Amino acid sequence: MTKRMIGVIGGSGVYDIDGLEGAEWREVDTPFGAPSDAILTGTLAGMPMAFLPRHGRGHVHSPSSVPYRANIDALKRLGVTDVVSASACGSFREDMAPGDFVILDQYVDRTFQREKSFFGPGCVAHVSVAHPTCARLGAACAEAAEGAGSRVHRGGTYLAMEGPQFSTLAESKLYREVWNCDVIGMTGMPEAKLAREAELCYASVAMITDYDSWHPDHGEVDVTAIIATLMGNAARAKDMLRALPGHLEGGAAPCPHGCERALEYAILTAPEARDAAMLEKLDAVAGRVLNKAD
Repeated sequence: MTKRMIGVIGGSGVYDIDGLEGAEWREVDTPFGAPSDAILTGTLAGMPMAFLPRHGRGHVHSPSSVPYRANIDALKRLGVTDVVSASACGSFREDMAPGDFVILDQYVDRTFQREKSFFGPGCVAHVSVAHPTCARLGAACAEAAEGAGSRVHRGGTYLAMEGPQFSTLAESKLYREVWNCDVIGMTGMPEAKLAREAELCYASVAMITDYDSWHPDHGEVDVTAIIATLMGNAARAKDMLRALPGHLEGGAAPCPHGCERALEYAILTAPEARDAAMLEKLDAVAGRVLNKAD
């Protein structure tokens, strides 16, 4: 890496980003198929930035159909070093109210229809996701969001559900009271796992729209109310993103948490047993380690 580059994955309500100099929508081909949309590239406050709408412009992808592998691979190919995810979510905590932002640091993955790894037969790898987000990047997001006027909670556990339906009341109570999760959403996984496999620093900003279905005073999730809150959250997310470069160093100093070295000892398949076709697909996400002299 020679310079830091921010990649933003925008969730529901965040379909573009304002203020990019030299803005250009770019099509990126990946061996994992097409990303959710073209990627908007440019410079913001002197820092290179790439923006990808997770659901595509016009919201054409459901949470289960988002091409997560293609999205992360495409950002990596463009030179992104730091990925910031902005996504809508429901809250399990009274004090985490609609309109608040949560800087996530943990996940419980309940998705089951999605490809969750770049690796597989022919090149097997196991990466640690004990700490699935980058604390350095998360702190920068928190500072930028607070400076832009948002109420921010630093730290939280995200329950990733498959969707597209919202939770039953029994599920909502289980996740809140037994599993001790803080927020719930449909897109946080496998995105965070794939970013770790691609050796990218990853931070997730969960933007609360509702109290899910557990709250006795709010009843079942009301999509109309969610959309109203979502649009306000989206505007403040854009304010956060415009401020973010000022909270990050422009150089490419090593991440103190080792995000860019996640694959250092993760690949188990012996060099002579690795599948050539698989290696070709992994040229962007794992090229740093695969191209080393063995």
